[in-house]
Amino acid sequence: MEKTWRWFGKKDIITLDMLRQIGVEGIVTALHDVPNGEIWTLEAINDLKSYIEASGLRWSVVESLPVSESIKYGGADRNRLLENYKISLANLGKAGIKTVCYNFMPVIDWIRTDLYRKGEDGTYSLYFDKIRFIYFDCMILKRVGAEKDYTQEEMKQVYELDKTICDAEKDELIQTIIVKTQGFINGNIKEGDQQPVEIFKRLLALYDGIDKNQLRENMKYFLKAVIPIAEEYGINLCVHPDDPPFAVLGLPRIVTNADDIEWFLNAVDSPNNGLTFCAGSLSSGLHNQVPELAQRFAKRTHFVHLRSTDVNENGNFIEASHLEGRGHLIDLVRIFEQQNPNLPMRVDHGKLMLDDVNKPYNPGYSFLGRMYALAQVSGIMATVKNEMIKKQS
Repeated sequence: MEKTWRWFGKKDIITLDMLRQIGVEGIVTALHDVPNGEIWTLEAINDLKSYIEASGLRWSVVESLPVSESIKYGGADRNRLLENYKISLANLGKAGIKTVCYNFMPVIDWIRTDLYRKGEDGTYSLYFDKIRFIYFDCMILKRVGAEKDYTQEEMKQVYELDKTICDAEKDELIQTIIVKTQGFINGNIKEGDQQPVEIFKRLLALYDGIDKNQLRENMKYFLKAVIPIAEEYGINLCVHPDDPPFAVLGLPRIVTNADDIEWFLNAVDSPNNGLTFCAGSLSSGLHNQVPELAQRFAKRTHFVHLRSTDVNENGNFIEASHLEGRGHLIDLVRIFEQQNPNLPMRVDHGKLMLDDVNKPYNPGYSFLGRMYALAQVSGIMATVKNEMIKKQS
């Protein structure tokens, strides 16, 4: 596996020289300054590519070339946006960048309720508290009919929480769920926006009447438009699973389990239509057995995120050590090295630790925590490689 690292461009306080020193081989990045839906020019792509290569690294994966909301919900301008997407994809191919990760999650990418959950060892991890999320949905967002999506026991806990939660906690939930975890990724809402809840409600309203079947058809429409370009330029296009892998906020989710993955792979059956295997996202759903999914879809996987979670029966989950949890990363490395070697891999997320605590990193993307995780995963990879050599001798 190629050791890659998600890097947020020339403004990232983690420099490419730092990454070379810790054993990173390839860079995962995007043109973060280009607004969603606009064309990535060949000139801009080559400029960033040259900058990366000047540090002795290579631009291995685009994460991500964003799919505009209008493409996802089937808006009036989706064909124009699809044409822009196809041009951007072709330009990436011309520049020699052959792996492009994207997602098809409506409105909101990944969801957590706490960005700084302190562990017994003093480090901080990302955390999802289901009751606090339901509180946000029902009591802050006040989504019509939201209560019907939850059990009576869950709603009872929400009403109890309402008696004690303070305004600062409510504001922190808003910032965590729809601002801090989203702004640096999809740009729908960013820090500094006034009335983020109202903006978010307007975005949700775009999906009124869009159920799982319709969202699937919209994804198929997208794939039919862009996969021919991917085939022409030898690009592996790979969708990221939904995080977490279940329906949220009344929105459909369509990359949550084995059946969903099988569906989109068959919707446009091309080797260029593949999966970003995110062990963290998939493992946060108790319905998923992650090693089984890896065995089943290894051949159609183009990019791997190695991350793990611990999940409680009540639905709460936390980012786990890269050597523990439901991700079973040791098993995954064995599977991918045997069935689809040389895939780009990045350690997705890491604990916030030591003197990184007060640095302005994007949530989940601190330096030392990811470096620690990369060291753990590098040890796994070396062990698996030795196992394979012994078997061959």
